[in-house]
Amino acid sequence: MAATHTILWADDEIDLLKPHILFLRSKGYETITANNGRDALELVSRQPFDLIILDENMPGLTGLETLQRIKELAPQIPVIMITKSEEENIMDQAVGNKIADYLIKPVNPNQILLSIKKNLHSPELVAQKASTGYREEFGRITSLINDSYTVSDWIELYRKLVFWDLELASADTNMDQLLDMQKVEANAAFAKFIRRNYAGWIEDKNAPDRPLMSPDIFKNSIFPALDNGEKVFFILIDNFRFDQWQVVKPLIADAFNINESLYCAILPTTTQYARNAIFSGLMPTEISRHFPDLWVDEDSEEGKNLNESPLIATQFERYRRQVRFSYNKINDNAAGEKLLREFSNLENNDLNVIIFNFIDMMSHARTESRMIRELAATDAAYRSLTESWFRHSSALELFKMIARKGYKIILTTDHGTIRVDNPIKVIGDRNTTTNPRYKVGKNLSYNPRQVYEVKQPARLGLPSPNISSTYIFATGRDFFAYPNNYNHFVQYYDGTFQHGGISLEEMLVPLITLSPKNL
Repeated sequence: MAATHTILWADDEIDLLKPHILFLRSKGYETITANNGRDALELVSRQPFDLIILDENMPGLTGLETLQRIKELAPQIPVIMITKSEEENIMDQAVGNKIADYLIKPVNPNQILLSIKKNLHSPELVAQKASTGYREEFGRITSLINDSYTVSDWIELYRKLVFWDLELASADTNMDQLLDMQKVEANAAFAKFIRRNYAGWIEDKNAPDRPLMSPDIFKNSIFPALDNGEKVFFILIDNFRFDQWQVVKPLIADAFNINESLYCAILPTTTQYARNAIFSGLMPTEISRHFPDLWVDEDSEEGKNLNESPLIATQFERYRRQVRFSYNKINDNAAGEKLLREFSNLENNDLNVIIFNFIDMMSHARTESRMIRELAATDAAYRSLTESWFRHSSALELFKMIARKGYKIILTTDHGTIRVDNPIKVIGDRNTTTNPRYKVGKNLSYNPRQVYEVKQPARLGLPSPNISSTYIFATGRDFFAYPNNYNHFVQYYDGTFQHGGISLEEMLVPLITLSPKNL
């Protein structure tokens, strides 16, 4: 059998291991031997190896000393250490030097083979397993797309799609395009579901099929915790999708018990509407009617999310609750570090509301910056940037500090985002909104078959800037572009992450309860 990989095995009793070596060679592994550490180092300096098996207890240069020097010479080569000793300090030293595996003598050939496969063939085995698993699941996902009649059904389907998106992205498979086709199919069916049901949910808050929605978050998630006498940190990460939560979750899993759910964000899936609905506990049209000084119209140049703290106060007042709360918005790491330094001030409150804007800022920067587009060219890359930000930002330290103090976190977002790639022509006057996923105006021209059209905004709990205002929402991966300078708009938005419209990614978003493990 032709050798596929070259292995170095260093052991002072190498002559006694001849059957093991012959076994590995029969499996296609060219195995070169050394009976001491110095010879092993010389071989490593002269030729490449795919993996090294190293005896810990060798005379002269010990296995641990040899290991350290190997890591200096060729840190990329995985090392399997074999020892007779079960002493904890030896294991600790070996693990500290980033060994690939640790085996206790006596070892049989199959043990060695399994460890080699784990370290040399893991990507191929993972890819094979992922491909096989997804092929088996493909039919069930198709059935779910066709048979999803409730929000719970859609949440189950979306969870499956995210799971396989993460599985296939971590493995080198050729299944990505097939999954992508299913995601497109799912979003097309989801858009039809929203068209049929959304208005009914808004008009009847007690409808039996109505899901948990943006205005319900405080009443259903925060109030019960406060009623139990718990101090609560309500952390909202703007533009935070369910798949992004999945890559962040392992970073805090050691500190918290996690209760994971999803809720349905309102339309439009933007900060102005969805986040203000969370903090007020009201639909946008109710905010504009009851608190006109706190609602900012579409055509206003004023910031659309500047009144969030007063809106929180109105919700507590409406429910006759005396709650001591703080509100902090984190736009950069300096603000996050300042919050950490002043954390003791937060402990006096019943509720601390903290907003992290990084992901939303990254999403918009990606639209405008060629460099950021390159860094986040795919959903997988977008998730990777999210994970990197969380790992290295003040956000992670804040979560850990809250856990150490024994406080509960309600973690959520106001909406998600979707990567768009299909332009839809829309004509509007100068007062038409600029968002590429939804438009509101009085003189819109469009193909009604291509959009979710709302001619009576009040039915969806939306204010009307004008008496004849119409809202239209993009679905799937569509985005709106004006015929004038059409090519410019297409080039500007194509392949960017946008929000405001209807998709699983934008509307079904994480709502996570984190309880510290030290309680």
